[in-house]
Amino acid sequence: MRELKYEEILSQHAEEAAFIWQLRDQSLDAPHITLDDLTRHDERLEAHLDGLRIAGEAGWALLRSTLEDGEAGEIFVAAATAFESGREDWIADVVKFGMKSRPLSRGLISALAWLPVPLVEKRIRMMLCADVVSARRAGLAAMALHRQYSSQALLAGVVDEDTGLRSRALRAVGELGDTDVLPATRESLNSDDEDCRFSAAWSTAILSPDKRALDVLRSLVESDSHHRDEALQIALRRMEVAEAKSWLGKVAQNPDLLRMVAVGIGVLGEQSGVPWLIEQMKTPPLARVAGEAFTMITGRWLDDASLAGEQPEGFEAGPTENPEDDRVAMDIDENLPWPDPARIAAWWTKHGREFSPGTRYLLGKPIRAEWLTEVLKTGRQRQRAAAALELAILQPGKPLFEVRAPGFRQQQWLAGNP
Repeated sequence: MRELKYEEILSQHAEEAAFIWQLRDQSLDAPHITLDDLTRHDERLEAHLDGLRIAGEAGWALLRSTLEDGEAGEIFVAAATAFESGREDWIADVVKFGMKSRPLSRGLISALAWLPVPLVEKRIRMMLCADVVSARRAGLAAMALHRQYSSQALLAGVVDEDTGLRSRALRAVGELGDTDVLPATRESLNSDDEDCRFSAAWSTAILSPDKRALDVLRSLVESDSHHRDEALQIALRRMEVAEAKSWLGKVAQNPDLLRMVAVGIGVLGEQSGVPWLIEQMKTPPLARVAGEAFTMITGRWLDDASLAGEQPEGFEAGPTENPEDDRVAMDIDENLPWPDPARIAAWWTKHGREFSPGTRYLLGKPIRAEWLTEVLKTGRQRQRAAAALELAILQPGKPLFEVRAPGFRQQQWLAGNP
């Protein structure tokens, strides 16, 4: 077997690290990924980064060569190496390429969020004071992801003329739990810019039961906005159960929004929607998402053989091998199990009375702070994100738990080791 040369080993580290980062990016909202899964994944990524750190100048020379044509993954790997080194020439190179576009800047921001605060705090503060708007936006995003911030920088961002920066700052208000900036945040609820309007409503709804914010969120759900999925997640959590049920009934009158309704019933977590979900499990395009919502409420895992079903014969979602098939979008429910409607209906007939009308549940238990913390430890990514939102609403003024942070760091937080 041929022995790998040093340059080949470095190249493998760089390629694997960029690839693993891309996989990680796709896993952060995955329905089947647990915190343990994320931690193992992140430890692999960290091992490759460590190999590049040890290589010093040779490692950087290789990473520098990937920046010209690299994507966000390559930017992340180079940025993580450069920021940790403290070398101003390396940092200048990676910032130049990482700021070329919004997609590339995601890799740069991710690197700042990946590294420990002491290593990047000075760099983030420098970016917050930069003349270039894109640099200030990246600094503000990294600041928020670390849940470390300057109130002065946050307030300046909330009123900035640039809508991209202002939108990111408005979202950071909710992430950071900064109730002091809430009055300025509310000023953007009527913004002409949809991103700013959504971010203002999202943060305002996390921090307060503001009717205007709920009106904005509901209007986004009922439109074709690219924010409607996130708007649904927070709107239903802020509404009274009776009001939420009534609104979902209205939304269900639009056949194009039935998927949103299925997700929404799971978000609301109230037992009266379960029979409707079971009925949708008989419709292949809605079956798996209805099954996920059922699990969100009841805590019954559908990958348990007793409730799992088979893919309907002839059903295909996403790209196929047929060259005449023009479907190119991936199957968004790919990692969800198929439910068996008959078995689930039988289970619900037996156990449905265990769930009290009007009470909201997450994974089979009433929504309480102690249980939400347990879900952050043991749930899957979408369930953990739900628990984080619920906790933020229950505890206004406290930061939103960051379920996208490196897994090993999240485990430290949950063990009480900040």
